[in-house]
Amino acid sequence: MTTLVLFDIDGTLVLTGGAGGRAMTSAFFDVFAVDDAFRGIPMPGRTDAWILADAAAAHGIAADAPAIARFQDVYLQHLAIELVKPGPRKGVMPGVRDLLDALSARDDVYLALLTGNYEAAARLKLEYFDLWRYFACGAFGDAAPDRNGLLPKALARVTSCGGLTISPEHTIVIGDTPLDVACAAAGGARSIAVATGSHDVEALRASGADFVFNDLSDTNEVMRALRIAD
Repeated sequence: MTTLVLFDIDGTLVLTGGAGGRAMTSAFFDVFAVDDAFRGIPMPGRTDAWILADAAAAHGIAADAPAIARFQDVYLQHLAIELVKPGPRKGVMPGVRDLLDALSARDDVYLALLTGNYEAAARLKLEYFDLWRYFACGAFGDAAPDRNGLLPKALARVTSCGGLTISPEHTIVIGDTPLDVACAAAGGARSIAVATGSHDVEALRASGADFVFNDLSDTNEVMRALRIAD
């Protein structure tokens, strides 16, 4: 039986040192001439489309405004620039490369992404850190504004790109926020929460995650949580 392991990106696999937030802020200014537009708007665990919609509503911009469609392209241009700049805690999270190497070497595991990032933004971020190559496909923020809608999208995408039909009970979501945990629960999957993002261990346990780790540095322990340890 194949286990599908779905990884979040920001705070789970990598931290970009604030590149995404800076790029969104710059893009919003370019498109709508509103500075610091995302102040007070939560970002961790939410889809890019959801974040943009909240910012637009906060600044009185109609959801169907023609300029909304321009935002993603402008954001991606800024993101490519911001990713190369230094920032706080920027880098691949502890244990991630070793874990991905271990999982990708198995024939009973399928690796994919489940992230609120636009697909093109996910690729930019992971290619910058040389992690994109581990993932055949995934579900992205383009596919559903509500993160809870991404798990069915991920399962369908895996079927279309990998030829595998995997049920939610053989799926596990690895993320760093209560929203990742809620997404897994809503779709009938298990969850591993990791405190390398913006939420601590206590908050992640309170969210109902099946397993909670400080980080992913103990590959064997994570494999046991995945129920695929040899």
